[in-house]
Amino acid sequence: MTGTPASRELSEDTLVERAAGGDMAAFEELLMRHADRLFASLRRFGLDDAEAQEVAQDTFLRAWRSLPRFERRSRFFTWLYRIGFNEAQRRLARRPARGAVVSTEEQPLDELADDRAGPAEQAENQELRTALERALGELPVDLRAPVVLRDIEGLSTAEAASVLKLGEAAFKSRLHRGRMALRGLLTPWIVTSDL
Repeated sequence: MTGTPASRELSEDTLVERAAGGDMAAFEELLMRHADRLFASLRRFGLDDAEAQEVAQDTFLRAWRSLPRFERRSRFFTWLYRIGFNEAQRRLARRPARGAVVSTEEQPLDELADDRAGPAEQAENQELRTALERALGELPVDLRAPVVLRDIEGLSTAEAASVLKLGEAAFKSRLHRGRMALRGLLTPWIVTSDL
């Protein structure tokens, strides 16, 4: 999918309007803008590459079919994300319970990277990143999703709550529980300055 130079200059709202009217090129441009981020998010939820690719394709197909009913009360990506998240949840629910290792290789966590770090620090950062990926994979989906949406994807509380179809208070509660569970899993990596 390659957008035309003119379509790349259009606002997202204009592209959504055109796509809702049946303009496939406008829809393709929307997908180009969001496909990589959606795929990386699906990987963080615990899907492997093949599953994330399948879920992304299913998400795009469902979005195309549902676009005329998109009410635009949220951003397009939030709506697309919700569709993808629901499909990812269905797939994960069918799996037997196990601790999945989630890769963030496609989009490394910026908060963990330090371009000025020396070799020892880089090795330690990689170990922390790996520990974080494992810990995320060990969280149940209902606690992992709020952490991924809010802390990794950077959605606002309102947007993330909307994706999960929760009220903001319920979302904040799950986010807090997810953060605390993640902190517990990362205890060996947490250094306190009070010592």
